[in-house]
Amino acid sequence: MQAWQVHENGEPSEVMRLEDVERPTPGDGQVLLRVRAANINFPDVLMVRGHYQVRPPLPFTPGVEICGETEDGRRVIANPALPYGGFAEYAVADAAALLPAPESLDDAEAAALHIGYQTGWFGLHRRAHLEAGETLLVHAAAGGVGSAAVQLGKAAGATVIGVVGGAEKAVVARELGCDVVIDRRAEDVVGAVKAATGGRGADVIYDPVGGEAYTQSAKVVAFEGRIVVVGFASGTIPSPALNHALVKNYSILGLHWGLYNTKNPKLVQHCHEQLTELAARGAIRPLVSERVPLDGAAAAVQRVGDGVTTGRVTVVPTLENGATA
Repeated sequence: MQAWQVHENGEPSEVMRLEDVERPTPGDGQVLLRVRAANINFPDVLMVRGHYQVRPPLPFTPGVEICGETEDGRRVIANPALPYGGFAEYAVADAAALLPAPESLDDAEAAALHIGYQTGWFGLHRRAHLEAGETLLVHAAAGGVGSAAVQLGKAAGATVIGVVGGAEKAVVARELGCDVVIDRRAEDVVGAVKAATGGRGADVIYDPVGGEAYTQSAKVVAFEGRIVVVGFASGTIPSPALNHALVKNYSILGLHWGLYNTKNPKLVQHCHEQLTELAARGAIRPLVSERVPLDGAAAAVQRVGDGVTTGRVTVVPTLENGATA
């Protein structure tokens, strides 16, 4: 089979190589899956660079989120068991963690439903307890993680403010359903949020960016507001001033979704049922901006790493070389 291999860490476009390799052999409790679609996540970029908390042995195949097909023909969502990741024709995954792919979504959409939407659901509902009528601020609202949070926020009845970088991403954020869109490259984020909320600020802030985005969040979080720390796509990990959280009376909430797989996997299943129901009634639908063939995976991972994509970019091995859809 064909699979992308990383023999040394570095930039995806430089170190990912498409090679002919043997199909992986499932271990105890694992299954072999034919990859129908593999979604690209920012952790894939970090893993290739060697900057992620999980460092699989070299060589490895990246790709942490797929829609796959079992040997008996079932369509499932899975997190491949590294080093046999999803940017390949076949991957392996733990049988106990397989989730049924929603019938309402195609392969690429189903592949993109899992990590970003689970993270959004746990962040907004389990950690921040977002309520209808509250104001939700989403940083990087046109990106893969942000777009999921926007849709989930709207489905929960919140007023959603989306922060984006650039006019093109602003258009995408509006199409996703943001009530207010702020272009951080052209506007003062803090002033714009205060203007949009009558000076009150946002009840819940969803931050996958860190760095300057977190600094802005602390300035616009409302009384008894909640800042959900999801990641640090900016590359800068902030150091919150806890005295500020004390005097302004807000909460800083960390979210590492992967822990639920080991600490409380039943909640992951419950979340998937909620997401499947939301998808079935059209309340959420992953924004797949690009579907690329297998031989375009390295370039696509690089684009995600460079921050120039919107929504989700998904690798579909069955697409013909050079084709996009």
